[in-house]
Amino acid sequence: MKLTPLDLERYNRQMLMPGWGEEGQIKLKSASVVVAGIGGLGCPASIYLAAAGFGKLILIDSEQYELSNLNRQILGWQSDLGRLKTESAKEKLTAFNPDISVEARTCEVSEDKAPGLLRGASVVIDGMDNWKTRFIINEACVKMKIPFVHAGIYGLSGQAATILPGKGPCLRCIIPTIPPEKKPFPVVGATPAFFAMIQVMEAIKLVLELGEPLVGKILLFNGENMDFHLINVSRNPKCPVCGELSSRLESRATSVGEGNLSTKGVHNIAGTREVRGE
Repeated sequence: MKLTPLDLERYNRQMLMPGWGEEGQIKLKSASVVVAGIGGLGCPASIYLAAAGFGKLILIDSEQYELSNLNRQILGWQSDLGRLKTESAKEKLTAFNPDISVEARTCEVSEDKAPGLLRGASVVIDGMDNWKTRFIINEACVKMKIPFVHAGIYGLSGQAATILPGKGPCLRCIIPTIPPEKKPFPVVGATPAFFAMIQVMEAIKLVLELGEPLVGKILLFNGENMDFHLINVSRNPKCPVCGELSSRLESRATSVGEGNLSTKGVHNIAGTREVRGE
């Protein structure tokens, strides 16, 4: 695969980054990213994945735009109310960057569908708004050895972590039990947008093998007082999802005990009430 003259002009500024260049841009052009959930996380993530020049975006969602979505789901406009999120997002992303491929898959993610939906992905972006589906995606990514970039938010707070199967803990290691689901939950649009940018950075770093991704770490953020915490987490050898993988993460200090972030910790990150996801 080669870069076109338009590619060289469009991506010129990012290719100036050390370790990027034309070779790195070709890697992005060759990569396929699944965005699972086209909501508050998935919309801004998709825009910046397209801006970076990832060659193929696969958008997964089953819902239609409602007025209450528009404070954060920025690929849905007033004129899109009632339209499928995947189709509206595909239309805008294709207009934004016509040189990439955007595929809309209008469906729910289930245990039986997940392998087929994720097959061939270079990276999967977590844009889900519920933990049950997150854990389904986490398990499918672990089994298929696909990097999974998680983020979840609640109000002005949230968390992010990168799951690299065989190299670090999976989401089930970090959060052993499914937290209680609550709907509706508060969402300030800037919060998922902030975490979506982290997810895009992580996807770029994974594909380019650039820098140090959030593997074996979870980033916690409380926007009410602008607190950032980076917590080391380690693999749980008894994890029902990834415990049988042969590769082991080196033991490291962790402030959450035996490599697990407790459910209580998820609901009380940096003094917040709850971190859920969107």
